Amino acid sequence: MSSPADTLVIIGPTASGKTDLAVSVAERLIAADRPAEVVNADSMLVYRGMDIGTAKPSPAERRGVPHHLIDILDITATATVAEFQTLARDAIADCHRRGALPIVVGGSALYVRAIVDHFEFPGTDRAIRARWEDELARIGPEALHRVLAATSPTAAADILPGNGRRIVRALEVIELTGSWTPTLPEWRYALPGVVQVGLALPREELDRRIAERVDRMWAAGFVEEVRELAARGLRTGRTASRALGYRQVLEYLDGTRTEDEAREATITGTRRFARKQQGWFDRDDRITWLTAGDTGPGPARLVEQALAVLGQ
Repeated sequence: MSSPADTLVIIGPTASGKTDLAVSVAERLIAADRPAEVVNADSMLVYRGMDIGTAKPSPAERRGVPHHLIDILDITATATVAEFQTLARDAIADCHRRGALPIVVGGSALYVRAIVDHFEFPGTDRAIRARWEDELARIGPEALHRVLAATSPTAAADILPGNGRRIVRALEVIELTGSWTPTLPEWRYALPGVVQVGLALPREELDRRIAERVDRMWAAGFVEEVRELAARGLRTGRTASRALGYRQVLEYLDGTRTEDEAREATITGTRRFARKQQGWFDRDDRITWLTAGDTGPGPARLVEQALAVLGQ
C-alpha cells in the first residue's frame, strides 16, 4: 500500500513562485536523504529555445535538482495533453521506481489534472485536426472561435477566444463525436499518494508580478529570442507559436502590432490566463493553499509549511 506522500504537486498562477518552492523543497528532502526530483507540468517548458518567454528555470536556478520534461521537443513539434500525460506519468513512475519523490510543478490546471487524475481523452483524427489548424492559420483564433460558437455555444463559452489550440481541439472532437463536454472528470486521483499544495496571492500583487515579469522578459531580450526562433521555424510549430508572449511578439515582427502593443497584450493575456486557471484550481478542494508573495511568511517558512503538508 502506498504512503500518502508518494507524489507532491505544487500549483499556482504564473509568477507565484512555484518553481523556486519546488526546488527548495527538493533540496531540503535531499539533504535529509530523501531523494526528490521535479517533474515539469508546464506545456511550454518542453520546447528547446523557448527560455525567456516561458520563465524556464536555468540550470543555475534548478540548483542541481533533477528536472524532467524540460527541453525535450523542437519548436516545430506539436504537443498534445494526451501525449504530455503519458510522458509525465512515465517520469513519475520512474521516480517511484528509483525511490525518489516526484514534485510535479504546474502550470495549467488541465495538464495537472490530466497527470494526476483519472482522465481519458476523446480520440483524434489527424486529417480533421490538420484541416481546422489550417483554418486557424488562415482566419486567426478569434474568428475561429466565432465558428465554434455557431457550432457549440457551450464549448465556446468554456474556451477563451485567443486559445487557438483548444478551439481546434473542440472542433475536432465535435466533428468526431457530435458533441463537446466542457466539464472535467470527477476529482479522483489516478496516481498513488498525491498531495497538492497551492500558492495563493492577492489579485493586485499577482497582476503586479505578471507585469514585472513581462518587463523583465523584454529587458532580457525576449524579442530577440522570438526573432531567432522564428528563423528556426517557430511559425510552423502549431503549439509553440501560439504560446503567450510568443504569438504577440510574432505579430509585432510581422508588423500587425507595435512593440508596446505586443508587450501590453502579453501582460493582459497572461493575467486573463492566470484568472482562468485559478478558477479551475479553486474547484479542487484537495489542494492545501499556502499564502505566498509579499503577505506570505517568507521563503524559508513557506518551505516548512509545504513539508508539513507533505508529512515530512
